[in-house]
Amino acid sequence: MAQNVKLEFKPYDKLTDGGDVVVFVGADRKSARAAAGLVGAGLDETIARAADLERFKGKAKSLLVLTAPNGLAADRLIVAGLGEGEERAKLDWAALGGAVCAKLSAGGHARVVFEAPGEAPLSAEAAADFALGLLLRSYRFDRYKTKKKDDDNGGAPARVTLHVADPAAAKRAWKPRAAVADGVFLARDLVNEPPNVLFPAAFADRAAELAKLGVDIEVLDEKALKKLGMRALLGVGQGSHNESRVVLMRWNDTRDDVKPVAFVGKGVTFDTGGISIKPSQNMEDMKGDMAGAACVVGLMHVLAARKAKVNAIGAIGLVENMPDGKAQRPGDIVRSMSGQTIEIINTDAEGRLVLADVLWHVQDKYGPAFMVDLATLTGAILVALGTEHAGLFSNDDELAERIAAAGSATGEKVWRLPLAPEYDKLIDSKFADMKNTGGRNGGSITAAQFLQRFVNNTPWAHLDIAGTGMSSPASDINQSWGSGWGVRLLDRLVRDHYES
Repeated sequence: MAQNVKLEFKPYDKLTDGGDVVVFVGADRKSARAAAGLVGAGLDETIARAADLERFKGKAKSLLVLTAPNGLAADRLIVAGLGEGEERAKLDWAALGGAVCAKLSAGGHARVVFEAPGEAPLSAEAAADFALGLLLRSYRFDRYKTKKKDDDNGGAPARVTLHVADPAAAKRAWKPRAAVADGVFLARDLVNEPPNVLFPAAFADRAAELAKLGVDIEVLDEKALKKLGMRALLGVGQGSHNESRVVLMRWNDTRDDVKPVAFVGKGVTFDTGGISIKPSQNMEDMKGDMAGAACVVGLMHVLAARKAKVNAIGAIGLVENMPDGKAQRPGDIVRSMSGQTIEIINTDAEGRLVLADVLWHVQDKYGPAFMVDLATLTGAILVALGTEHAGLFSNDDELAERIAAAGSATGEKVWRLPLAPEYDKLIDSKFADMKNTGGRNGGSITAAQFLQRFVNNTPWAHLDIAGTGMSSPASDINQSWGSGWGVRLLDRLVRDHYES
């Protein structure tokens, strides 16, 4: 999807060929010094007249669109407010880029005069963030639509030129962000795919394509999973004719003696609930119950594409939960890879069974510095946090704080919830070591307590992304049903703290 918009960085130059032109203003609604020379001498006067009529105040992320402005080298002039003072200092350049993208003409050429009024040139990092937001907003998933208008390219411009103070620096800053955009797009594509196309083996094949970037790939089929003893994971998929898979992805780009960081994703490619079947209303959304696995694949793409100086493991458990005659039943007891036994109370509490075996395998095989798992795990997290924050649970305060900081920096926000022995005892079973649900109260917490029983002493964090990974609200940088949530957050976590 990234190729829908061609991005380029060029020096300030006089604009002569029309199209969409974007300029920035502050609260006084005056443009930067260079803008008038590039767009036309009457720029500020034109903006002032239109701003008065539209009550445009130049606040951060506010936009004013002028069509066919007289005497200016633009068919459409888009004026973007930056605000002043603290408002400008806290401006999210990626969000502004996304907001501007929404106003650009589809299929055309847009030019952005990337200069702020009344101050030194904007940084190359700001330009790259703006470009990232613009590109993320341009994403559309329409590969299955057979009827399209001839000029329909998803509503995005075909080409965007950012005129910046230092094009070489902007290009350097953009390179890792281009990798991030591709990783987010990959995650969104996976979440948006229909379940008849993206079943476990097909998902594994998609993940295996990362080998082209230098990622080591190991795909475990059901024979290998049985040999390893991943009976909790296999139990979830035993009612489906689509066989289960586990994919292990490894990116090594630092010393071999450095412990890897590990990311584990729940990949239920479709979740009927099994014998404990879900209501039919909105069941089609359960194609997105693999958003955690999609994020891990997208993240591994980013790390490899930008050649991150880190050793990283990505592991995804891929199953389909169906109510066949061979399906797992409430009351069954399964033995996990760890040797711990699990009483099945509800077959719709299946994601934790998948993660239990994969988490155990990763901590046992790789001895990672930490593990972060992502899963659309519980509806209870939606009740608790809605769709604005993912739920964060952790046995390590430093890891939790770093994840929260990365979430704040990227806008992929998390909220930490408690773990405690009082919650853990709610999943004790009369007949096995544990049961797979602790009941209605504190459902997200007891699910996290379940997972904690499979990580030993490894620093670990669990992100419940049921409210953010799919069907999340549209934002400045995302209009897609599948959001790709978590790719940017975890890349930022690695970049800030774990690269050599």
